[in-house]
Amino acid sequence: MASSESYLQFILGQLGGLEGITSRKMMGEYLLYFRGKGFGGIYDDRLLVKRTPFSAHLSSDGREPLPYPGAKPMFFVKEVDDCAFLKRLVAGMYEELPEPKKR
Repeated sequence: MASSESYLQFILGQLGGLEGITSRKMMGEYLLYFRGKGFGGIYDDRLLVKRTPFSAHLSSDGREPLPYPGAKPMFFVKEVDDCAFLKRLVAGMYEELPEPKKR
């Protein structure tokens, strides 16, 4: 099932105070970036973030679904209604994320 544009807009709105949030549509889903670094995505209308020490610390239920077959597990974020939590999560993950690969 592909993710909806309306769910993407909801998540982007929740992260609205962070400068540098972007998204890219990829095969019916959406990849999410903060200041050029990929931190997660929207898969089947669920917000999933990469595994980092910071995201592991804040993960509420420890669920690690696969965004698609063959992918690395990611943390499911159920607190999408909490703007402050989402912003803290993404900002806290930033330093732990790898630099984007140069093309």
